[in-house]
Amino acid sequence: MQHSLVSGASRGIGRAIAVALSERGDRVAVHYGSDQDAAEQTLALLHGDGHLLVGGDLSDPAIAQRVVDEVLAAFGRIDVLVNNAAIAPSPETSHPIDTVDYATWHQTWERMVEVDLRAPANMTYLVARSLIDRGLPGAVVNVGSRGAFRGEPEFPAYGAAKAGLHAMGQSLAVALAPHGIAVTSVAPGFVGTDRQQQKLDGPAGDGIRDQSPFGRVATPEEVADAVVYLSSPRSQWASGAILDLNGASHLRG
Repeated sequence: MQHSLVSGASRGIGRAIAVALSERGDRVAVHYGSDQDAAEQTLALLHGDGHLLVGGDLSDPAIAQRVVDEVLAAFGRIDVLVNNAAIAPSPETSHPIDTVDYATWHQTWERMVEVDLRAPANMTYLVARSLIDRGLPGAVVNVGSRGAFRGEPEFPAYGAAKAGLHAMGQSLAVALAPHGIAVTSVAPGFVGTDRQQQKLDGPAGDGIRDQSPFGRVATPEEVADAVVYLSSPRSQWASGAILDLNGASHLRG
């Protein structure tokens, strides 16, 4: 049995990952930022027992330490870390350079980099060091984005933070391989989560679906299936990889 910590697991992709890992037989720590009610709904969906709910803003290094300590106290070890928590693109976080004011530009960059890059870096450090100290192998899977490669003109801080997350993952894949710890990333395109359903049902929906030659968007479960594979001990040789999950909507060399 593996022991997994999934950040940002209260809904959407994070919830699907937590459920899929529990179906595999993992004990899962469900992390949430602020929506405890939604996180409890995730917890109720998990297969098996012995799972855990942990909350807090991971952009605060002290809270990140507390979250990891709580999981270690309950589970004894963390074999798998999934860095999923992030500030996603939304009307509230839009910051196109040609229209946004400087204060909003600066504040948005600060917050997105804190949550989408620095927090995963700190969580990876804490979990990796806990594995190294115990002499155990493990896996880190980062949930990145197609936007890191395609560009995010309305959300440049998001695209930059996710590109940094991919690069961090590749650097740490090399650094942690001698310790038996694999590090990979997934780069989803548009995913049909509950928060995106209104957009998909609206006038922009057909255009979003047409980005892929399959004529649809991904499901959260498709992303979760990839994370299940990449977090398995049998996928260690994939360490350093960034797996595109965008339905051929963006191809890169």
